[in-house]
Formats: sequence, C-alpha cells, structure tokens
Amino acid sequence: MRAPHNLNALRAFEAVARHLSYTTAAAELNVTPAAVGQLVRSLESYLDVELFHRSSSGPARLTLTDAARAALPDLQGGFDLLSNAVERLRASKSRIAFTLTAPAAFADKWLLARVERFQRRHPYYDLRIDTSPHLADFTAERIDIGIRYGAGVWPNLVSTFLLRDEFFPVCSPTLLRGRHALKTPADLRHHALIHDMSMSDSGVFPTWRSWLLHAGQRDGVDTDRGLRLNDSALAFQAAISGNGVALGRTTLVERDLAEGRLVKPFDIVQSCELAYYLVHRKESSQSAPVLAFKEWLLEEVGMR
Repeated sequence: MRAPHNLNALRAFEAVARHLSYTTAAAELNVTPAAVGQLVRSLESYLDVELFHRSSSGPARLTLTDAARAALPDLQGGFDLLSNAVERLRASKSRIAFTLTAPAAFADKWLLARVERFQRRHPYYDLRIDTSPHLADFTAERIDIGIRYGAGVWPNLVSTFLLRDEFFPVCSPTLLRGRHALKTPADLRHHALIHDMSMSDSGVFPTWRSWLLHAGQRDGVDTDRGLRLNDSALAFQAAISGNGVALGRTTLVERDLAEGRLVKPFDIVQSCELAYYLVHRKESSQSAPVLAFKEWLLEEVGMR
C-alpha cells in the first residue's frame, strides 16, 4: 500500500481501538462505517496480522487482539508526535500568541527570571503576561492559561499543583547588626513590622500574629503596628530598603535571599495550605500552547 493509505488505515485502526466500534470511529473520522471497516481490513491484510476478534454470534462486538493491544500505545504516541510536528510547521509560518494571567508578585519575583528559557525552547510562541489584580474571566478575556494562588478549586477551570510556600521573617542584612540586632523573635519588638495584605481575606494566609504564635512568642511584640501593603513584591522591597521586617514567602524571596538583598534571621517557618496552581479551561487541555507551557513550567518547578 502507498504510505498515505497506510496512514489513513492506521488512523482508522486507532479510532476503532479506542471506541471498539466502527460506527463511533466513523463519526469521529467523518467517513462511513463501511469505509472504516475496509481500512482496518486492508491494514490487517497488509500486515498479515489480525487486529480485532470479531464475535460470530450474538450482538456484534469487537475486542483487541494481544498484538493490537501491545502496539496501540506506540501508535497513539506516534500520532501525538505527528500532531506536534504539524503544529510546529504551522507555527513557523505565523507566530502563535497566547495569554497567561499571573499574580504580579509571582511574575516579578519568580516567573520573569525564568521565562526566557520557555521562549528559547518555543520561539514560535509569543507569550503575553497579564498581571491585572482582578480574577480573570478566561472566556470573556480570551485568557489561555493562568497561575493562581489559592486552595486549587476555581469554577470551570482545570488546576495543576505547582508550588507551596513556607513563611518566615526576612529583612535587610543591616538589621542583624547594631544595638537591636535581630537574634530571637522577641527582638522584633524593636523593629517595624511590614504586613502583606494581598491575601488578608483568605482566612488562612499567615500573618505576623500567626507566625509569632507558631514561634512561641505570645507577648511582647505588638502585631497591630507597622506598614501595611497590598502587594507582596512591594512588602519585600520595603524590607530590602531597611524599612522593617516582612513575612517572607519561599517562592517570592528565594532570589533576594540568594543574592544577599534579604536575610532570614530565624529558622522558624510556618506552613500554609494555599499554593500556586496552573489553571486553564477544560476545553484548552489539548491546546498546543497550553501543553507546551504546562510541560515547561512543571519542569521549572521540578528544578527549583
């Protein structure tokens, strides 16, 4: 058989193998059941291998042979590779733009330092990052994919766990020196507290009060005083500038800690049930840009 006919026959076999029905496979392939049956029989003849057991009595029913069942995963993987290759060829002619929504602090402190690696791997995609503070409507605003911080459940969206933070005090290195150097949590009473109010409505987001209780420091530090900011990145910038001590989050302060702009004066950390999730509409699950970005992002999280 000629190669194009082989490909059509393989597609027919794969569809019938998934559905175990000529009729359902024919509807998917937009051909008649008779045409599907002919393609499958021609493939069996060409390979000299039986692909289905066909009942000779009672209701017509198909079951895969052992040879067909063993070959099916490789065949399906091959079709996936072909689809990706076609998408790449199509993209090479006209670039594909897709939009990501993400919290501004996460984009600033974590994503932007890494996104160049995605662009190098997928140069034919133009990534647009939206950091608007409101919760985006994926359908109305034509959002392809998003990163959200929360409990992992949002209506009409599929979510994949990415990262969970631990919380701990961070400050400028200058606060570790001098008359009121930070050595124990009790020393916080001598310094301004910087409050991150960006998730204050959640009810479970760590606060200075909850961290001090976790650290066993029940009195002596007034948690009602200090600077309040509704943006995590601004809170950490205020700490870098020496304006006080902020409650750091692993993901958002890792670079500032590594590069010495911030220090962690105590080893006591508080956990939180909230986390970062990758989200998209169910209808976008097989979208090439969504799959490419999801695969890359999960790799980046694994390398953290």
